[in-house]
Amino acid sequence: MARRLKALMIEVGAALSQLLHLVLGGMLHVVDDDMPMPDRDETLSSRVGRAAIAGERWALIAERVIDGLFLLLGDAPGHCRRSIGK
Repeated sequence: MARRLKALMIEVGAALSQLLHLVLGGMLHVVDDDMPMPDRDETLSSRVGRAAIAGERWALIAERVIDGLFLLLGDAPGHCRRSIGK
């Protein structure tokens, strides 16, 4: 049962990350004509990872914060960049 609960929590976390990405990215899309509509299937970590690879300053900062949080949860380093395309 504990294994199944952990699997469920991982899926819920991914869904919440997608929602957060859509809400934050959607608000930017509304106020900035140059911002594309965010992909509803992409997580916040994936978006941050892609932007960090492109060298965007905000993403490099956000990547350190998100990756640090996942390290505290026992994940391997590089969470944002590993989440690209998942």
